[in-house]
Amino acid sequence: MGRFSKMHGLGNDFVVIDARETALDMTATRAMAIADRHAGIGCDQLILIGNSDRADVSMRIFNSDGSEVEACGNATRCVPLFVGRDVLIETKAGLLDAKAVDGGASVDMGEPRLEWDAIPLSYAMDTLTMPVSWEELPAPVAVNVGNPHVIFFVDDLDGVNFDRLGPLIEHDPLFPARVNVNFAQIIGENHIRLVVWERGAGLTRACGTGACATAVAAVRRKLVSGPTTVSLPGGDLVIDWAPGGHIMMTGPATHVFDGEADWARF
Repeated sequence: MGRFSKMHGLGNDFVVIDARETALDMTATRAMAIADRHAGIGCDQLILIGNSDRADVSMRIFNSDGSEVEACGNATRCVPLFVGRDVLIETKAGLLDAKAVDGGASVDMGEPRLEWDAIPLSYAMDTLTMPVSWEELPAPVAVNVGNPHVIFFVDDLDGVNFDRLGPLIEHDPLFPARVNVNFAQIIGENHIRLVVWERGAGLTRACGTGACATAVAAVRRKLVSGPTTVSLPGGDLVIDWAPGGHIMMTGPATHVFDGEADWARF
């Protein structure tokens, strides 16, 4: 039997497994089975905490479709709560410094990547005002914050068909690694409302990297300045970034329950 914790950040939920003492071979098939909400434990992402030679712990992230991804901001905030202390975390997106705060954590998400080939895109273009769009959506912004994001600033978020446009854009050939699709609306001074179609997971209650990418895009477009509140369906995150600096993300993290499972059955 193996132990796990069920955790979430603003409703973006995770099965977190500690593999530091007992290694667990994680495959796409096993991750999908564990994430299944009917026949498995159920989660948006499966998080595997392991040992690291470069940091306090390592973190691997598997979407509910079994794909392994580079970064997850909401999961990163859960790691200090899971480990019980502030931690430096090794991820495929680099080293992330996460510190516990009242009710959650603050994470240094590093510097965003803005070059077209770092997103990545299939061919060179301006990433601030991309000369492409889909149906009625305006020209978007592209940002990589450890994983790829495209951001659309719209006047009326409630008028967007997320279920139709999300998968259409995620799988567009313009994005060779697929892409997280962010639909954003400026609703006040330094305040953004955001809905994210997450690569490999679909619509989620919250997306930490999406909030980071959207705040960066809004600063670049001069739509906001200074610390910005990003309101997602699951709640609020505060993102602070200035050009040339690191992204700081602060928000809640919640431990729901602990459990045991026979991983050989998945």
